[in-house]
Amino acid sequence: MAEFIMKDKVKKLGLEDMFDIASAATSSEEIWNGVGNPMFPSAKDELQKHGIACAGKKARQMVKSDYEEYDYLIGMDDANIKNMKKVFGKDDKVYKLLSFAGSDESVSDPWYTDRFDTAYNDIDRGVDGFLKFLEEKNVIN
Repeated sequence: MAEFIMKDKVKKLGLEDMFDIASAATSSEEIWNGVGNPMFPSAKDELQKHGIACAGKKARQMVKSDYEEYDYLIGMDDANIKNMKKVFGKDDKVYKLLSFAGSDESVSDPWYTDRFDTAYNDIDRGVDGFLKFLEEKNVIN
């Protein structure tokens, strides 16, 4: 959901040409039905409630080369961060999403709670914080 919430906000700001936004699973257990499969239906439904399209998304696994490809590598929870550091072997580009909203909390995991609305709200707050962070760093105006 984070990929599409971020894409939606960036598009509304007219900044989509400045970003390359993608998501990837940090472990194989996070891919609900395997690499290449579509987004989990409940996640897709939650995005659609907010008018956010996510057609064509296919699951993929994070790979070491992602470290060179992206300026910011953002995980949703402590397990994501741990897995990312393991794959990349370094962490100067790795952040937990809600840290941008001034919190050490993790995004609520809807996989176990079935509360995709709560996860959406956490992600929305984190993405807003991340965009504010980029603005303060003069990356975006």
